[in-house]
Amino acid sequence: MRKIAVQSLPLLEVITDISQALSISYQENCGEYHLDLPPDVGEGYIKGINFDGGFGIIMYKCNFKEDVEFHFVVDDVHPLKFLYCLVGELHHRFQDGKENNSIEQYQSSIVASKNRNGHILHFKANTDIEIGSLEIDREKFKIKMDCELKNLTTELKDLFRDKDASKQFYHNGYFSLQIADLFRNTESFENNDFIRRIYLEGKAYQILTHQIIQFHDDLQDSGSRTVLRQSEIHQINKATRIIEEEINNLDNIEKIAERVGLNINKLQQGFRHMHSGTVNEYIQNTRLDLAKKLLNKTDYNISEIVEKIGLSSKSYFSKVFKERYGISPSDFRKKNSRE
Repeated sequence: MRKIAVQSLPLLEVITDISQALSISYQENCGEYHLDLPPDVGEGYIKGINFDGGFGIIMYKCNFKEDVEFHFVVDDVHPLKFLYCLVGELHHRFQDGKENNSIEQYQSSIVASKNRNGHILHFKANTDIEIGSLEIDREKFKIKMDCELKNLTTELKDLFRDKDASKQFYHNGYFSLQIADLFRNTESFENNDFIRRIYLEGKAYQILTHQIIQFHDDLQDSGSRTVLRQSEIHQINKATRIIEEEINNLDNIEKIAERVGLNINKLQQGFRHMHSGTVNEYIQNTRLDLAKKLLNKTDYNISEIVEKIGLSSKSYFSKVFKERYGISPSDFRKKNSRE
């Protein structure tokens, strides 16, 4: 296993320590530091940027040829870290601890070491790993954000204001769709100048905002949580398939939510995110899309089509079809049969 000691805190010195340990150089552009892994170590890169007020972000996108540990062991108070595993799996432990905390894909962890104790990040060999780390120097950050911190819960307020690191803190959970989208946006933004710095700072603060919202949501019991996690996307996809495949004899929304293992609030949020509408709107769209196909490509009469799309009233079907397409079902069929 390769161990890389990072004995500095400012981001430039962190990147410098890593580059020296790997015997490579790094690049800098408008305060953003970037180093590419040498071929004998692996593939990918590590990059980061500091913003005003003790706030910064580091991104690891790597595939190492052997297990690698980054030992952040500077003899000083360490930053509060928000770790996000976008791809792969990361292991974290406190410098004086033996327990490895596993951070799996789509999970995030809030970690704060005690006193001058550091952090160790473990990357497995031959594994694509993508990690985002928000880094907060609490002494500097408190000066900039003291007014905003007053509105946090007691637990988070104490965590952000613990500038002397008097307490150790660890919290783990699955991160939200919004956070996943924000990280994707930071990767896809191509400007390489001052505009990029402003853009990245804005996205970093948005990630932190959603993380705080998510932390509050994590404190609720599972049936009351409203923040949809990235890990729950497959359940939204399952609900989508249920609607499309069972449209002629569809369960109610409560039953669909139960079948896919989500509460109704999360199911609705997922459909708004993925389909730009409510579950009922998606059901209605699915029925009308299917009706158009059946009118255009089959000889089913209107009553049969109404049954196949899961409705019971011909008059209601005609009403909603005309509202959507500006033509009655029978006239739509006549028009398309002539074309």
